[in-house]
Amino acid sequence: MLKQVPPKEVLINSDTILNSLSDGVVVISASREILYMNRAAKELFSAIEYQKVEGVKCKDILSHSECSLCCLMGMAMRSGENVLNREVTIGKDGRLLTLSVNVSPIRDEKGEIIGAVEIFRDVSLVKELREELAERYSFEGIIGKNYKMQEIFELLYEVAPTKTTVLIEGESGTGKELIARAIHYKSPRKNMPFIKLNCAALAEGVLESELFGHVKGAFTGALADKPGRFELADKGTIFLDEIGDIPLHTQLRLLRVLQESEFERVGGTKTIKVDVRVIAATNRDLKKLVEEGKFREDLYYRLKVVPIKLPPLRERRDDIPLLVKHFINKFNKEMEKNILDISQRAMDILMVYNYPGNIRELEHIIEHAFVRCNERFILPEHLPEDVREYARHRSIVERAAESERPLEALEREALIRVLNECGWKMKECAERLKISRPTLWRRMKKLGIKKETATRYSS
Repeated sequence: MLKQVPPKEVLINSDTILNSLSDGVVVISASREILYMNRAAKELFSAIEYQKVEGVKCKDILSHSECSLCCLMGMAMRSGENVLNREVTIGKDGRLLTLSVNVSPIRDEKGEIIGAVEIFRDVSLVKELREELAERYSFEGIIGKNYKMQEIFELLYEVAPTKTTVLIEGESGTGKELIARAIHYKSPRKNMPFIKLNCAALAEGVLESELFGHVKGAFTGALADKPGRFELADKGTIFLDEIGDIPLHTQLRLLRVLQESEFERVGGTKTIKVDVRVIAATNRDLKKLVEEGKFREDLYYRLKVVPIKLPPLRERRDDIPLLVKHFINKFNKEMEKNILDISQRAMDILMVYNYPGNIRELEHIIEHAFVRCNERFILPEHLPEDVREYARHRSIVERAAESERPLEALEREALIRVLNECGWKMKECAERLKISRPTLWRRMKKLGIKKETATRYSS
């Protein structure tokens, strides 16, 4: 019987493994010198010609990426946190490539940060496909992938080509005027006037004059005939904002316009016919106003032919990252800055904030951050203090309820809070909790509580 010869042993080192990857890998030191690049990274950045990349400053090889990759590694080393799934655009061979980048800081045995490792892949094709799908997440500049917004987009596509009256309901700052403009500019009337009037900003007499116009001598100060907003909007669209604030007498005149498309100017007798599409908006509960006798029921149902209810931002939190990216692009252009993105910790804060001012408030938050940020990334300290304070003191019950194991999460949050209040003095903390120090240590170990990882929402 022949003796079996064992197969020849193959020695594979880490360099062989990393060079077999299609993803690029770059390792740098704390002084931004390259310690390692695998073959995919060298090919992508035309560094294959280098006999030796070790010791070369990362900016010398990655310069045509506007140092975005170096900035991400620097960010990871400064914050001590991972940077995940960030997109960077670079130029290569006359075209733009989009890279998806992940960075982790490298620590020594003492926990000190001594460098960073970056892994990236070319997702240009994925981005192109994503951009083709982008229309699904927007409608005339309105952004939203949340299912409620997607349902609204479908309704807008259906109602825009018609002349139907639309009532837009929603809290202040949810984008009611944007919806009204989107309907107009997607309609056959897009080349005709879009006239807006805030009904809450005017007294009754002035409001009627603004809506329907007046004739000379109709009241003190009426020195000449003046057309109203309905005349100016003829063949186009009129947007009546805060419709719930108009007085009952004006409501009656408005009802006639909606039903018969005609009216008289204040102080006049001549009937004026108009062809106007009416879009109304309110942040008030019109049905409740009807029950209280403050809003005409017939006008309510005449306005509510097609109702659109805009959700508050707190009910569509999955849209926050999209909106943040949109506002970053907007303020980069307006303020001539080049802020690349927002840090994960800052995004965590924005994701838990309650937004009483809705999208308008989020826009102001990002604008505030742009004023304070002189770096490439928005960090927690660039956000308004009240927003950071809300995230720090958000109910531990709310945070725990969102986890997979709410009871353990609740205990963990409570322990972290007491530890922070005691300055992480174990004896004092154990006394406050009325448990022994060994029991406290066991609970901390079981729940994975460490001082350096228990400040997720701190600034």
